[in-house]
Amino acid sequence: MNRLHWLIAALAGACLLAALASQGPRPRLPDAPPETFSALRAMEDVRSIARAPHPVGTAEHARVRDHLVARLTGLGLETSLHTGTLSEASRRRLARWDIGVENPPVVNIVGLLPGRDRTAPAVLLMAHYDTVPGSPGAADDSAGVAAILEAVRGVRARGPARRDLIVLFTDGEELGLDGANAFFSTHPLRARVGQVINLEARGGGGRAMMFETGRANAGSVDFLARTAPRIDGGVTSNALAVFVYELMPNGTDFTVPKKQRIGGLNFAFIGRPSQYHDPSATPDALDEGALQHLGSQALEVADALVRVDRLPAKGENRVFADLFGRMVISLPPASGWAIALFALGLAGFAAWRMRPSLLDAGRGALDGLWFLGAGVVLTHGVRVLAGPSAARADSAETYYTLLRRLPWMEAGAALTVLALILLLLAGRRPARWIGLGLVALAALAVTVAEGPNPLVLGAAALAGVLTGLPVTAAEDRRGGALGLLGVVLAAGLVAQAMAPAAAFLFLWPALLAAAGLAVAAATDPRLDSPFALLIATTTALVGAAWMIYLAHPVFLGVGMDLPGLMALLGLVALAPLRVLAPENGRALRIAAAVSLLLACGLSAGAQFAEPMRPAARST
Repeated sequence: MNRLHWLIAALAGACLLAALASQGPRPRLPDAPPETFSALRAMEDVRSIARAPHPVGTAEHARVRDHLVARLTGLGLETSLHTGTLSEASRRRLARWDIGVENPPVVNIVGLLPGRDRTAPAVLLMAHYDTVPGSPGAADDSAGVAAILEAVRGVRARGPARRDLIVLFTDGEELGLDGANAFFSTHPLRARVGQVINLEARGGGGRAMMFETGRANAGSVDFLARTAPRIDGGVTSNALAVFVYELMPNGTDFTVPKKQRIGGLNFAFIGRPSQYHDPSATPDALDEGALQHLGSQALEVADALVRVDRLPAKGENRVFADLFGRMVISLPPASGWAIALFALGLAGFAAWRMRPSLLDAGRGALDGLWFLGAGVVLTHGVRVLAGPSAARADSAETYYTLLRRLPWMEAGAALTVLALILLLLAGRRPARWIGLGLVALAALAVTVAEGPNPLVLGAAALAGVLTGLPVTAAEDRRGGALGLLGVVLAAGLVAQAMAPAAAFLFLWPALLAAAGLAVAAATDPRLDSPFALLIATTTALVGAAWMIYLAHPVFLGVGMDLPGLMALLGLVALAPLRVLAPENGRALRIAAAVSLLLACGLSAGAQFAEPMRPAARST
């Protein structure tokens, strides 16, 4: 096998591993053991709840409430209703909905499953049962409600627990979190809540991710990590998601107890985004694997919490991430410095064994900076072909149309990053006039469509300067790999100093890449032997696969407005791939051009595949 074959094996294997890890678990059948979670049992409730849209105050809303009261009572819970009032902002939104309802009360449904120790802090399972007009809400949030009902049945099947389990089906979440605000401000049980598990959805499928925690999350995260092996499909979560969500203006019912410094975990799936607040969000369209994953996490975490002697203690926020959904690694924030030092030591050993040209290592570092600058500009430029950013959406319908186009945008961004990866693996940057032209054209497209974007303009300046310099790309793949690794490590150190929760994104892959280089170089400093190439290919495969696995939920969450993040993840994936660059890069250069053209075509094609619909919904 020549290097091109090894490279193809690494890229194909990375895509396959990431795709397999991104799949949800199979839904369990209705005859599954009673102590397990069965999505197909839960689907019976989804079909009843999501028969039709049921916004606050409507007759269908009252029907759903009666169904849920009967279900909780039938499960043996002490069930009651708790009323509250709409906020002024919620009343204005309700008026915009124009559904013939004026200022109804919000009516929470509260169930209590007593434990042996009635004085111990309780565990709260929470989801909202109201929907927006026009959508039956099979996912948002009928899936969460049905998952809680099935999880409670599973907890009861496992026998009496130590502490109380409270079920809260909130009302008015879609209007303004009014039900949650009412419960956590006036309900007598609020003072007994020690941990909250909230279930949400934005879309209609995909793996359910734990994306938000309470303050000082060390205990909660470590508890989730210990519980992960018992969950169908494992856990998808990382500190980056928690960090990014903290910066966003979004809110769910979990926002309310979080502000009161109550610990807990917030789960949601966000795949199949076209179903968000859409008439297509029917029970038949719901991904049953997503329901299985969401519900299994709710059951296993809640059951473990109600049976422990002490609920998770607060502590400094953890740096954590799952490895392909199989396990969760949770570390203290300061561990990043030790990881960086270890990675630097391994990289130093590899450099000592390989003795590459310092000039090529420097060129490799410049390659990495050029890749990042060009990647940010081009991903944003390709993205605007699919329509405006969410921030510039002039109506609710525009935003929902953009959500339907999100898979096309993701494909465009992924192919753009792939084109740049292939170009650098071919051993060169584009010809000066071509590179400058592409960067300028992309920056101009973004500026015309969105207005001046400091991030894009800064990246364009960086890419433009590096393109114009009379410095070629690294010729020695070993020096190029060390230079790229140095850029990734530098980014990790900056993140460690400024935002430790995000540093793992650079430092963990850098440690993997440095270890792979060190082992390969220890056996063959030229990295030409089959064993050295096997080590390099395995390292590159695993590292690239993890970046692809992380990139998918990142793009679903924030990629509509920040597609440039894909370039950052691409840079991390590129570092271990660089040593597999073939001697002749002509085929890769052709593939890079084709990939970029496909990226533009798919992104622009989104406007034809998902045209703007007449305005019909309000948020």
